[in-house]
Amino acid sequence: MVGFEGIQILDVTGPLEVFSRASRLLLEHGQATVQPYRVVLAAWEAGPVASSSGLALVAECALRDLGTVDTVLVSGGAGTQAALEDAALVDWIREHLPRARRYGAVCTGGLLLARAGLLDGRRVTTHWAFIRNLAELAPSARVEQDAIFVRDGRLWTSAGVTAGMDMALALVEEDWGRKLALDVAQQLLMHLKRAGGSSQVSASLAAQARAVDGRFRQLASWVSENLAHELSIQSMAAQAGMSGRHFARCFNAEIGMTPAKYVERVRFEAAQQLLAQTDATVERVAESC
Repeated sequence: MVGFEGIQILDVTGPLEVFSRASRLLLEHGQATVQPYRVVLAAWEAGPVASSSGLALVAECALRDLGTVDTVLVSGGAGTQAALEDAALVDWIREHLPRARRYGAVCTGGLLLARAGLLDGRRVTTHWAFIRNLAELAPSARVEQDAIFVRDGRLWTSAGVTAGMDMALALVEEDWGRKLALDVAQQLLMHLKRAGGSSQVSASLAAQARAVDGRFRQLASWVSENLAHELSIQSMAAQAGMSGRHFARCFNAEIGMTPAKYVERVRFEAAQQLLAQTDATVERVAESC
């Protein structure tokens, strides 16, 4: 992981913890006899690297001393803008990342890859708030605006923070299979292992963020937990303690869409996840959602 002053601490520690936990599980289960992943934070100089939260992480080595690396990821954070003006860092990224077996970026780290010319003509993504910045830095890139992570050959890019962990799980799955990736997700208490094409902001989260009335925030969680049940206006209204007609009016005002459209979106997102992450048939997925 390549760091710089002002990194987002979770962009670094989230993915690296995924790799570290995968190593521990493989060793514990006798599937490996040597350390499967060795995680290293590297920066322009070895030593403390300040994060945007005020905590400092310690870079184990300087970039010039990194040597041969299998996977290189560039972290993001509030310090990205200053890092974009660091010609030496950008030159190092341009020269050294393509030498690795695979490479990429977490969140706004993708902007540094764009400045280095590594995203030209490639499928990429970043945090939704910086999509326009990425498109300006790499105008020939095919920027996927809502994906949590994107793979284009050896190049991997992700949205911010927790999306970096989803991307790391996908890298682990590529190396060691789905079961290990799911075991790691379970150990880290991740609610689900999201596919790359998942939306950065789920319908349920958007509803909870938009709703002022606490009844509708609770209802958003209830709907997600009861997708296989009848989700009529009457059943949702009863859950919210309202009459059907009044509920439909208030729901539209609070959430910005009709109850039927909301249920459809949540079911569609759930079906995407199940189809991408399980071997369930389309019929079984339809029943579950």
